[in-house]
Amino acid sequence: GADVEVRHKFDAWCSGRTGYPMVDAVMRCLHNGGWVNFRMRAMLVSFASYNLWLDWRPTSRFLSKHFLDYEPGIHYPQFQMQSGTTGINSLRIYNPVKQAKDHDKDGVFVRRYVTELADVPKKYIFEPWKMPASVQEEVACIIGKDYPKPIVDHSEAYKFARKSIGEVRRKDTSKDEAKKIVKKHGSRKRPSNNRTKVKTADNESKSRQRKRLKKKATSPKDGLVQSNLSNFLKIVREDA
Repeated sequence: GADVEVRHKFDAWCSGRTGYPMVDAVMRCLHNGGWVNFRMRAMLVSFASYNLWLDWRPTSRFLSKHFLDYEPGIHYPQFQMQSGTTGINSLRIYNPVKQAKDHDKDGVFVRRYVTELADVPKKYIFEPWKMPASVQEEVACIIGKDYPKPIVDHSEAYKFARKSIGEVRRKDTSKDEAKKIVKKHGSRKRPSNNRTKVKTADNESKSRQRKRLKKKATSPKDGLVQSNLSNFLKIVREDA
């Protein structure tokens, strides 16, 4: 049933067996060292949430246990944003093949962590399912046996995700909720005139202080001190 399919997708994602080399390499790298860069984290979340259509809560908890730098105050808001649940951010649906071509041009990273693909020609390294049967036999990597077939079709999953989330976001209730989120968490406006008033008061205070110092520097008392000092120096020079 549906639960079995969801579990299958979740397990494939967690173990780095989705059939998409870059996704699998990143997940296996994470298992190996506990860290991957921000873009690769975003790709993992995108693939789980949009391609596999998995609930963000189990996937976020899974990654939280594997990131060495896990910090809940950063992790969960970022996860919600990347998985499209906030309603105020643009959908970031990463193409796993394009990401591989952009960030691992020669397939070095993929070959290191997805060892099943070590001998796959560069032409097919990011889309091994396109290898002819003769090439699969030659490199000892039979798709569907030694390395899994793609768990989903990215283009179809992409269309489904955008359509489904778009329908939700167009609802009035979703728009109202998004406005509340922006008002509470997303505003970039300065607070009412409080900051301006404080800044103006500070400037006026500094101006008055400068005027007092200037007045003090030119007061008769200062002039008398200066005159007495000059006379003293004059006497010293004459005695010398």
